[in-house]
Amino acid sequence: MKKFWRYLALGALAVLLLGMAGFLLWASNPPAPEPQALSSLNSTETVKFETNGQWLIFAPAVNSPTTGLILYPGGRVDARAYAPQAREIAEQGYLVVVVPMPLNFAFLGINRAGEVIDAFPEIEYWAVGGHSLGGAMAAEFAIKNPTRIAGLALWAAYPAESTDLSTSGLNVISIYGDKDNIASLDEIAASRSRLPADTAFVEITGGNHAGFGWYGEQNGDGLAEISKSAQQAQIVEAMVKFLAELSQ
Repeated sequence: MKKFWRYLALGALAVLLLGMAGFLLWASNPPAPEPQALSSLNSTETVKFETNGQWLIFAPAVNSPTTGLILYPGGRVDARAYAPQAREIAEQGYLVVVVPMPLNFAFLGINRAGEVIDAFPEIEYWAVGGHSLGGAMAAEFAIKNPTRIAGLALWAAYPAESTDLSTSGLNVISIYGDKDNIASLDEIAASRSRLPADTAFVEITGGNHAGFGWYGEQNGDGLAEISKSAQQAQIVEAMVKFLAELSQ
């Protein structure tokens, strides 16, 4: 009988270890960024791109910005998938730092924005934001560090039900697509009471969840009725306006 229980325990341990190994393999291998994203990982006449082994850093090439955006990727999304919009925002005069996450899940790196803030003391006004799970975790950083940031940007995202930012005094923008079946319209609407009354809600007609990055389609998502380029042009326009207001 003792051998039976020993074998049972060893079998259960083996199943657990195989499950953990499978999860680590799955999480560590997100969908590859699309070519449009990879082609944005370089410097131009207007934007300086660099990576320090930790972050993807996009900065204006011709001036020294005083406002910056820290962006958390969505769950199991390669950080490089957000390079095109990061570069376009930087072209308008802002520092943008896209932060890869441990195992590609932002809940494992909620406080990484603090490391970015410490690394760029010349930035006076910071917004932290993210897509989907990244946005939810950016909200967690925001509620714990309200004096370190001026704004929160939610891309197809909303704070957890236990996270109430309604009296935080932060500038907040919530950008979402009306064809998004992952961060649905009902969930975005339900989040309003947990955000400041003056939160800017920007609905992208025809936009979906995967349209916030360049990583392909996403299971369970709605069908977009506009091109990804058109959707991201609206995201960039809204974000540039939002960042401009942080210093006013």
